[in-house]
Amino acid sequence: MGLQPQNRKSGDASGLSRDDFQVLVAGVRARTMDLGAPLSGEDQCIQSMPDVSPTKWHKAHTTWFFEIFILKPFAAGYEEFHPDYNFLFNSYYEAVGPRHERPKRGLLSRPPLQDIHAYRRHVDAAMKTLIADADDGAWAKIIPLLELGLNHEQQHQELILTDIKHVLSCNPLKPAYQAFKPHGVDSSAALTWIEFCEGLFEIGHDGDSFAFDNEGPRHKVWQSGFRMASRPVSNGEFLEFIHDGGYERAEFWLSDGWATVQENHWRAPLYWQQDEALEEETWQMTTLSGLRCVDAAEPVCHVSFFEADAYSKWAGKRLPLEAEWERFATECAPEGTPEGNFADQGHFHPVPAKQGGQQTRQVFGDVWEWTQSAYAPYPGYRAVSSAVGEYNGKFMSGQMVLRGGSAATPKGHVRPTYRNFFHPPDRWQFSGLRLAEDV
Repeated sequence: MGLQPQNRKSGDASGLSRDDFQVLVAGVRARTMDLGAPLSGEDQCIQSMPDVSPTKWHKAHTTWFFEIFILKPFAAGYEEFHPDYNFLFNSYYEAVGPRHERPKRGLLSRPPLQDIHAYRRHVDAAMKTLIADADDGAWAKIIPLLELGLNHEQQHQELILTDIKHVLSCNPLKPAYQAFKPHGVDSSAALTWIEFCEGLFEIGHDGDSFAFDNEGPRHKVWQSGFRMASRPVSNGEFLEFIHDGGYERAEFWLSDGWATVQENHWRAPLYWQQDEALEEETWQMTTLSGLRCVDAAEPVCHVSFFEADAYSKWAGKRLPLEAEWERFATECAPEGTPEGNFADQGHFHPVPAKQGGQQTRQVFGDVWEWTQSAYAPYPGYRAVSSAVGEYNGKFMSGQMVLRGGSAATPKGHVRPTYRNFFHPPDRWQFSGLRLAEDV
């Protein structure tokens, strides 16, 4: 797939020249625009719930990031595109100033989409000039911010897909983002168990390649013996939970989870529905390719932590600790760029586990896998003191960790140490689960 944003090593830039970085920036920025290409201007303005942001806002915010954290501090004479954009497109950076309320991003019919595209071109041109002309001292400071900005934009590329899926799901016409792309896999690989012995192991990022600050410091953890399922839970397996009254049986649910189920009348994963014109047990689901019948072989997707935890209890198992998941990923997947069903393959949907290689175990891609670990700082973690220090550390409360990436994640963006995090009721992300058990 060519250069990836995380491949730089500190100090020597992993051998990447400034021309290489020009290619990287252009590629990531173009990919964001490509993701918006199937959408109308009206599609890109809608906010279907407070957690969803319009595509237009994602395009502007990722541009704002480069303008605020790179161009304004380092590009002499840079002229901002519009004085109000810092207020409109700041997400949560208190140190940068006040911002427009997140739940009201869908009210921003102005500025129009064409102005946002002009904003992107303005910033892209200034970035190209800065990368070429910055003196060596400034360039050394720019590199880590540039890497962060590229990885940040990749995160928003994933959010563009997850958010527009929710937007389109609210349309009674069930429009498709794209035509269905067949995956050619009729059945899922058989589920087996992989055993790991007890011992003292190290987890967390340790090296010169890029990682977010919440992935370190690397540290030792004691692990009792455990087993991990060889693949995520499938739709067919989750249907057994539904048929056994899983959503009606309080004994499987955490108290907050049971209250959420009752309040929201959950009876299946998000985007599932039964077609009253068909047999009672026929389930359909909204995908980015429109409404499709639920494929029993595909990994179950769009379940909350509460649902993942309840299913694991019903199955007589548990969710893995994030340290267990990281050890599993490190030992079961070869070194190098993680392989799997990522956004680059164009399905934008989980596919059944294939036989052979990493995809037998679906270590990466397809669905983010909930763990039973709360999102908290590692021993010795310290957020940096600048505004970019607000990127991860301030959210280490009340959320749970997910691992592995999804069918909406750009290839090359994740690694075994990557920590994603969401609140327990959240399920509009491409989230699934993998079972674990004690030895």
